[in-house]
Amino acid sequence: MKHTTTHSQTEPAAKGFSPGFAALGLEASLLTTLEALGYEEPTPIQREAIPPLLEGRDLLGQAATGTGKTAAFALPLLQRIAHGPRQRPTALVLVPTRELAVQVSEAVQRYGKELRIGVLALYGGQAMGPQLQALRRGVEVIVATPGRALDHLRRKTLKLADLQVVVLDEADEMLDMGFADDLDAILEQTPAGKQTALFSATMPPRIASIARRHLKNPVDVTIAREPVKAGAAPRVQQTAYVVARQHKVSALARVLDIATPKSALVFCRTRLEVDEVTAALNGRGYRAEAIHGGMSQVQRDRVMQAFRSGQTELLVATDVAARGLDIPSVSHVINYDLPSSLEVYVHRIGRTGRAGREGAAMTIIEPREQRLLRAVEQHTKAKITVAAVPSLGDLLAKRLERTKASIQETLEAGELEDFRRVVEALSASAEPADIAAAAIKLVYRSHGGERAEEEIPAVSTRPPEPYRSSRPSYGSAPQQGDRARAPRGGPSRGGRAAGTVRVYVGAGRAAGIRPGDLVGAIANEAGVPSRMIGAIEVEERFSLVDVQEEAARQVIEALGRTRIKGQRVAVRLFRD
Repeated sequence: MKHTTTHSQTEPAAKGFSPGFAALGLEASLLTTLEALGYEEPTPIQREAIPPLLEGRDLLGQAATGTGKTAAFALPLLQRIAHGPRQRPTALVLVPTRELAVQVSEAVQRYGKELRIGVLALYGGQAMGPQLQALRRGVEVIVATPGRALDHLRRKTLKLADLQVVVLDEADEMLDMGFADDLDAILEQTPAGKQTALFSATMPPRIASIARRHLKNPVDVTIAREPVKAGAAPRVQQTAYVVARQHKVSALARVLDIATPKSALVFCRTRLEVDEVTAALNGRGYRAEAIHGGMSQVQRDRVMQAFRSGQTELLVATDVAARGLDIPSVSHVINYDLPSSLEVYVHRIGRTGRAGREGAAMTIIEPREQRLLRAVEQHTKAKITVAAVPSLGDLLAKRLERTKASIQETLEAGELEDFRRVVEALSASAEPADIAAAAIKLVYRSHGGERAEEEIPAVSTRPPEPYRSSRPSYGSAPQQGDRARAPRGGPSRGGRAAGTVRVYVGAGRAAGIRPGDLVGAIANEAGVPSRMIGAIEVEERFSLVDVQEEAARQVIEALGRTRIKGQRVAVRLFRD
């Protein structure tokens, strides 16, 4: 059974209430809550998923983030609990991130307000004491990250014998983050007669495999994206600034000085880069905060509250830290690094230009990366303007323009009587034009006009060339093995660039490994910049990665303790 729907993906809110949800079979208490929350009509995923879930069917749902999936599984789940024996727990919802665990648990609490159903979020970074106390008291619904759920199962503080419902939310994200084994271990401890719902934005073979093993004759619901109407697409102006690597931080600051964003997300590849960029921006007078996986939950909550309230204008993040964050639309998205895949790039820039507003996406790239822009343009179906970093002259002109605008606004606002008296007093010893110039100088200084600046050396910019894969995951995979040529033109199997060594990774195409997975793992876990990664060859059962010799030990140790595509693999120095 398969439903495919093309419809708007925006969950509506309205002043009145219509029978849309009532027609799905939801009971009065839930309808009352939805009315109070301002929900008017169900979204496509809710319309297609709620009835079979209310019937007790297993469900395999494919729909993008932001389409109302939480309500689609939470409302039937709550109704089932309300009309059945109050087991503790009755339902388990597994999600990929701590932020999403909090978000989903709060949503379930809101929807179930009238039913007095207990909800508990379990995720890493929390103290174990309060979690253990809550589990001993008992709650009907547990929303957990796989790692923390498995931790409690091993401690025998979480018992799933009476579980009636299991939901896997954002399943593709959980697999991408290495939770495949954890999911299997958790699901094996759940009752055979439970109801299972799996939701995912994409349906790769690994998701289909989980569905075959754990879902019983599921209803298959696919929500197709609505065709973009003229003028309805997110209006994101994309610009790439070309600069030598050693000037990237200065270039980022220069771009921000020109753009003056009210709220911006700056994406970096590694935690180290996040911390360095945040410190550099704060040193230039910006209100910037970092968010990455190395921070405690208390720190992350504080940062997000400051950003949402406008106390912070720049949020500097890794892709992993940004997943699942409830971030309102921002005016600018800035890629300090090109991400390891086109999909990640699209996800990043999708944070701006929402709801018909204009947005801007800016990317800082090195000269050799210009060729990758063609692949990005083809994937996003949008033009990327390649530009040199603004010059000192551009910055001076922008600051003067900003000063002039500030003065113009003050003139139009009026109420200048008290200040005219100061002008009259000063006129006894100075010309009015000089007085005005001195006042303008003070305003200019307040906009950072007298901060010492250095010219950033210009580099040649050229239109994107026809793309030929020189970086993992941006090109098509050759049949004989995925192979990414060294960025500096170093040889592939026949030899290596000077100063590099080859690292053996004991997994290849058979395990679903792509070059981008290895680049991402090296960059995020080992903190090694992409310039130190050379040729990558992915064979059937193993992979070979060329890295700068001084980074080899760091790469081997980091990859040896992390999971790649959900599995631990052998990693060692490769001897020809």
